[in-house]
Amino acid sequence: MTAAGTIRRFPRPVEPWVPPLPYDELETLRNKIRAWRPFDGEALLDDVAVALDDVLPAEEDIEEIAQRLRGHLTQLVTIALAAEEDQRDATSAQLIEQARTLRAEDVPGDHWKAIGHLRRMGWTVNELLERLVAVRCVAAVA
Repeated sequence: MTAAGTIRRFPRPVEPWVPPLPYDELETLRNKIRAWRPFDGEALLDDVAVALDDVLPAEEDIEEIAQRLRGHLTQLVTIALAAEEDQRDATSAQLIEQARTLRAEDVPGDHWKAIGHLRRMGWTVNELLERLVAVRCVAAVA
């Protein structure tokens, strides 16, 4: 607005905005952004501690703990793949493959086998995190 209260117009026509992607691709991108969760190293370490602790988790909590560990495995694998660590480092590639395998497995129905599964997942989360810290893909978590 000018001092007299009138609106200034552009002296030449302005091109209408054109979206950078088709609508369905923009919608997919929006949904991915909404679903994104930042890396939370403290929550990751808390879940690893629960899985590896001497005190066994209650049977009714196992599925929830496994789901959180799957989320950590997914996030760590995504970080490692984005940094192409699977191509640079054999240890990282092995841990990524192990993480994918564990993430895809269902929690066994037997309580002791379920505890073993949780511990394997917790151990893999911990090892992959340590590896990514060592190769500087992730900052050290206190």
